[in-house]
Amino acid sequence: MKTLKLTTLCLFISTILFANVSQIEKEALIALYNTTQGSQWNTSWDLNKPVATWYGVTIQKDKVVGLNLHNNNLQGTLPQEIGNLTNLQNINLGFNKIKGHLPKAFFNLKELRSVKLFVNAFEGDIPSEIGQLTKLEVLELFSNTFTGEIPTTIGNLTNLKTLVLGSNYLTGNIPTEISLLAQLETLSVIDNKLVGEIPAELGNLIHLKELVLASNALTGNLPVELNKLTELNTIMVSGNKLNKDMVSIIDRRPEDIQMKLQFITDSALATEED
Repeated sequence: MKTLKLTTLCLFISTILFANVSQIEKEALIALYNTTQGSQWNTSWDLNKPVATWYGVTIQKDKVVGLNLHNNNLQGTLPQEIGNLTNLQNINLGFNKIKGHLPKAFFNLKELRSVKLFVNAFEGDIPSEIGQLTKLEVLELFSNTFTGEIPTTIGNLTNLKTLVLGSNYLTGNIPTEISLLAQLETLSVIDNKLVGEIPAELGNLIHLKELVLASNALTGNLPVELNKLTELNTIMVSGNKLNKDMVSIIDRRPEDIQMKLQFITDSALATEED
């Protein structure tokens, strides 16, 4: 048994030490290190050691598939070379000090399943090219300084389960194309500058559990179609300009929310009939 354990350990160490990522992927990581002051990171990389030993880098079959540098004091911008990490599936750069625009090359990363860039200083529009990342299941861009409208191409991300865009400076309407995200479970656009009515089409998101639209400038009534969201356990729409306000309901039984929504939408309809 001891021999088996020792053999397994040796194989594991060998896999790490001799993982041989391509030169182009290694150079992409080094570019990120240089543009975000890698020597000042909380946990830095020794560029003289194998890539497989670098903190936060996950390698499978000699390809970089994961990058997790969450809360690691990255300061600067993302380099164009990041687009050469074409096998990347998960990236988490949350809680850092990265600024500037998302580079166009970022949207070459067609294998991405999860993008977490929250609590940084990214700016500019959310590029329409986001719709090219069709394997995405998680997109978290909250607490940055993104401006402009939510791109309609977001509707291409039909595998998305989590969409969190809160605490930015997004303007315009909530695009109806979000209703195409049939797998969506969490939708949060809290604390932006969104206007217009809440799209009735959101009632098509039958797997939605969290709907967070608070602190915008949304108008009109709560759509009666939201009554179809039978899995909803959290709804926050306060701090808008709706005809009838609704107290936030957080982490409650879906039946409780159904009753509250039914009451509010029925009241709104009765008011309109009067």
